[in-house]
Amino acid sequence: MNALLNAVDEAAALEHLHELGCTDGLPAIVPTLRRVDRMVLASGLDAELVFGEMGPAGGVATVEKVAIAAVMAGCLPDYMPVVVAAVRAVIDPIFDLTEMQGTTHCTAPLIIVNGPARRWCGPIASGFGALGPGHRANASIGRALRLAMINIGGARPGVSDMALLGHPGKFSYCLAEDEEGSPFPPLHTSFGFAPEDSVVTVIGAEAPHSVVYSGDADDPDNHLRLLEVLAIGMANMATNNAVLRNGSVVVVLNPEHAYILSDAGLSREDVAARLFELAHHPRAELERLASAFAGRAGDGELVGCFESPAQILILMAGGSGLYSMVMPSWCAGAHRNSAVSVRVETDPSCEIPLERALREE
Repeated sequence: MNALLNAVDEAAALEHLHELGCTDGLPAIVPTLRRVDRMVLASGLDAELVFGEMGPAGGVATVEKVAIAAVMAGCLPDYMPVVVAAVRAVIDPIFDLTEMQGTTHCTAPLIIVNGPARRWCGPIASGFGALGPGHRANASIGRALRLAMINIGGARPGVSDMALLGHPGKFSYCLAEDEEGSPFPPLHTSFGFAPEDSVVTVIGAEAPHSVVYSGDADDPDNHLRLLEVLAIGMANMATNNAVLRNGSVVVVLNPEHAYILSDAGLSREDVAARLFELAHHPRAELERLASAFAGRAGDGELVGCFESPAQILILMAGGSGLYSMVMPSWCAGAHRNSAVSVRVETDPSCEIPLERALREE
């Protein structure tokens, strides 16, 4: 059991949480015993179940501690299975959480949700403004992971979280894939999951970089020009993807751009393969602009940004129009800032209707 704090009222309790450095700087829901117990029940797991340690402080993440973060973030009980999956993903050693929390780079866990959990544990937005305000599930699920990283992992700015500037995704960074509208199979099927599985994929990523492209249906090279623009955005010489190399990148296509590529007969694998080919730079350019890192590049006149097309994660989300998004990554750590995917375990018997939850408050 976690230590219990006492306060005369909720306002005083919230101020005490701020004073202790337990918040992300925003107002939070006070994690009372009743609220935390309800969140634990929604997980379908024992409160003392241990997921593992969270760096850099090495705090032990239990169901109860994760539930506290979910309550503070404003999650509904229905969101808890997705929060649990996200925590399990970042705890996986392949994610390099300790190193990622301590880097000076502006990286934050981007949560991508696939499968039926997008509806059962949400709805988690995948359309217009999915990474912006106004979507309760997206905002609170992403925030719950961050609060867990603060209070269990011990990441605090300038002390153990050494990001020089950070980015707003360090408050919350979560969206779902628009599977119903996409011309491509769901992202999680690329990782060996079945379409009916609910899966959370988490990757440390920079803030979204806007990529603008105005399609021309009469241009036979329409799709080729779009691919060039995407490659510039995700791996230009100002990114870690080009300089440190061999990490991963996320490409979020808006519907118009997704269908430009699909209508040209390209699969997700085809798109990734072409972007991989385009993400090469002349060695002389690397030596000129990033000489400190040029020695790592091996032989050859061209230097590739990625080891394989599998490191390029492609999904469709957002509204249709001119702008897609790319999220370059950190590209460091023992596992080169790898993405981790975890199945969401949902048990409908553990869900608590909102009306009953409010009555019990």
